[in-house]
Amino acid sequence: MFARIVSVNIQPDKMDEAIRIFREDIDPFAKEQNGCTGGYFLTDKESGKAISISLWSTEADMLAGERNEYLQEQVAKVAYLL
Repeated sequence: MFARIVSVNIQPDKMDEAIRIFREDIDPFAKEQNGCTGGYFLTDKESGKAISISLWSTEADMLAGERNEYLQEQVAKVAYLL
């Protein structure tokens, strides 16, 4: 198993919106990617810190998301909240 970890700082007053986007848009789309076995979005609403962890069956599956711009598309969904 392989994990991709993305750490971000979100505007604290926008954290609920970031959580909603992760649950409704990012997580379901991630599960459609080959080899993705799940993910987590860990947040600290007071500080605005968040960590996204996606789990992958193989390193090749994980890296494929970087080559086909999957990762960049997901970050773009929340970029305005950072």
